[in-house]
Amino acid sequence: MTRPDRPKVPLTGGEREVLTGLLDYHRATVAWKAGGLTEDQARQAHLPSELTTVAGLVAHLTLNEWFWFAVVVAGEEDTWEEKLEQDPDAEFRVSPDTKLETLLADYEKQCARSREIIAKHSLDDEVTHKHETFNVRWVLTHMIEETARHVGHLDVLRELTDGLTGE
Repeated sequence: MTRPDRPKVPLTGGEREVLTGLLDYHRATVAWKAGGLTEDQARQAHLPSELTTVAGLVAHLTLNEWFWFAVVVAGEEDTWEEKLEQDPDAEFRVSPDTKLETLLADYEKQCARSREIIAKHSLDDEVTHKHETFNVRWVLTHMIEETARHVGHLDVLRELTDGLTGE
């Protein structure tokens, strides 16, 4: 698989442009590292945790995009709360019937929605979820960290799966 054109992160832009540029760069890297695999490859567990698979990580990142932007920032109902109370790793458990292509399409759709939500807010806007108050800047920065951390996992999994390397 050839290296995709990923968004350029502005080196001299304003705070919003740099933060959203970094997040979009990492989002595009998720799609690159997860793309082009077979269904079996996407579910291979190369690490001691059976949950650390390409498919599981894409599902986890999709849930995190939804939770932090739609639930925390936009105030939507948390429809996953009960499921995660019963199984804290529920989003990593991807049904064998769910295709990787579908997982990646859902991820991209959620990322697009997250962009729309963020565009409606100032970085200084404060949101409260479960008695904790965050500003939008913190949420955006947290999602950069969350996505980048899992890009590292995807990078390792992809190299162990088929040898694809590159940042």
